[in-house]
Amino acid sequence: MQRGDMLSGGFALKGTIDQGLFVSNLFEILDETFENHHGIFLDRGTSLLQTLESISPTQASIPVGGKCASLAAQVAHVEFYLGLLERLMQGEEVERVDWGEIWRTYCAVTPEEWAELKGRLEATYRRVSKTMHGIEDWDDDRRIGGAMASVAHTPYHLGEIRQALCTLR
Repeated sequence: MQRGDMLSGGFALKGTIDQGLFVSNLFEILDETFENHHGIFLDRGTSLLQTLESISPTQASIPVGGKCASLAAQVAHVEFYLGLLERLMQGEEVERVDWGEIWRTYCAVTPEEWAELKGRLEATYRRVSKTMHGIEDWDDDRRIGGAMASVAHTPYHLGEIRQALCTLR
């Protein structure tokens, strides 16, 4: 077996993935993560946007433990990272980022700030989704990597938010 026949984890490649099948599944997972239940991995009414609608500005402002961030910081982080992934998928070079800045700077939010933050996240999601739907050729590390990161990273933070709500409520 040639080196090119192996993935980095040592699994033998058996063929190629149909791009249409890949993006169809990608878009369903992305849609379920943010807004519409498909029965893939979330219960009804637990998407990110639905979950955020149930959180008050006061709840969003409370750090969930001595060294943990607020829910507002979680949302700001997800919005920032989605935008970064979009830029990568579009082939842009991304400067070095201070991953800790959001965690250090976001805490309490006013009702207006909370509404604006949720609106920014939704707008970024819709823009990234439109960008992904516009990709015609997925044979690119940055596109696949960015898409995979978005459907792995966002549900992780959705879980963090939903778990924090158990403590906050």
